[in-house]
This record gives sequence, structure tokens and C-alpha cells, in this order.
Amino acid sequence: MAVTGGCLCGTVRYELAEKPRETGACHCGMCRKFSGGVYLGMQVAPGGAQFSGEENIGVFQSSDWAERGFCKSCGSSLFYRVTMPGPGQGVLHIGLGTLDDPDGVLLTGEIFVDRKPDGYAFQGETHKMTEAEVFAMYAPSA
Repeated sequence: MAVTGGCLCGTVRYELAEKPRETGACHCGMCRKFSGGVYLGMQVAPGGAQFSGEENIGVFQSSDWAERGFCKSCGSSLFYRVTMPGPGQGVLHIGLGTLDDPDGVLLTGEIFVDRKPDGYAFQGETHKMTEAEVFAMYAPSA
């Protein structure tokens, strides 16, 4: 069964071959500004999402290692994509809130926990990584 999602106005739509089972939270400053709060993203392998309305996707190179996609019509945050050469290059992190039906997707991890504002916390146990641990994970192998 196909899994679908899209932006607020519907000009950008996507289909995933299978529904992600988990999502992760990013607490970095860029994700907070991009999403207006904590960013909940579902990891999708390169080629794992088929987009329609791609001409309405704006892309912003937000850092040396990632770019962010958004709807040019309504401004919805859609994804960030790893651009840095290495093991994660091309991986999409599609926003959980863009799924038409996000039920059943569990929060299992948090990254940039050392950058998390102290005003909120998630219930339950998650795998947590600091900024340094995340950058080490995406670093090209020597």
C-alpha cells in the first residue's frame, strides 16, 4: 500500500513505497527555524520518495552538508537532504507532519540533544546523540 503526503496547499505531493515505522527529532537551530519548532523527520533512502509538483519545490542550501526543501506556494517545510559526500549522501528526512496519515510512526531518536531548548522534553526513551556524534556519523570515511 502506497503512503502519501504533501504540503499544506497540495501543489507538492509525494508517495513512499512503504510507510516509515519511526521518526527522529532534531533539536538543532536550523531545524527549529525551518520547522518552527522541533523537526520530526522520517529517513528515506535516495530514490525512496516519488514527488509530483516538483516545480513547486524550493531548495535552500542551509549548510555545508544539507539542503532543505519547501513548497514555493505555501511555504510548508517538506524535507532536508544530506548533500555531504559520505554514507548519508542523498538521504532525505521527510517531515512527519507532511504525511497524510502519520499514525503508527514512533519517535525513536533525537539528535543535537545538546542544542535542545530546556522548555520541552519528549516522553519515553529515545536514542540520543549530540552534535559531535551526529557530525561524526555523517563524516566521510578516510
